[in-house]
Amino acid sequence: MSEVKLTAETRTEFGKGAARRVRRAGKVPGVLYGHGSDPIHLTLPGHELLLALRTSNVLIALDIDGKTNELAIPKSVQRDPIKGFLEHVDLQLVKRGEQVNVEIYVQTEGELAPGAYLLEHVLNALPVVAEATHIPESVTVSIAGLAAGDSILAKDITLPKGTTLDVDGETVVLQVLAAQAEESAGEEGAGDEAAEA
Repeated sequence: MSEVKLTAETRTEFGKGAARRVRRAGKVPGVLYGHGSDPIHLTLPGHELLLALRTSNVLIALDIDGKTNELAIPKSVQRDPIKGFLEHVDLQLVKRGEQVNVEIYVQTEGELAPGAYLLEHVLNALPVVAEATHIPESVTVSIAGLAAGDSILAKDITLPKGTTLDVDGETVVLQVLAAQAEESAGEEGAGDEAAEA
């Protein structure tokens, strides 16, 4: 997994006004917590943080005030709903060798069996437990040859070494549906249009 180094500063001003000033300066307010220690309020570089968060489950090496070095993973990211810029980030403190609970994206490869089928992602991300410095970005599942009624359970997915499921093995992750319902809805719609005409 990727490890990104960021320089952070501790923050002593709080509230909406202070947060706006931080954002105007091109930075992002954040909180670092974990391991039973008091939360540390931080100011992080906006552009560098935005780039780092493009990688799923990125490991962030924080240089805090040039005095402390900590490792963290993003746990909650708040974005402006319209403009999409970062408003706030919660970071969880981790240690090398520590096991952490995260979610990894489920990607698919291959083609379904010939026919009108729909692939439903029941889970877009799979809850797992992984070593903090070796969190996989994603897991790839083959859907080759699957037909309606077939499904892939959590226990069927091969996980990278050192990663274990954090969900019941019988949980459905992917399932294949027949596309007839969609087609019949389309036919009904066509009938309605004909009646209106």
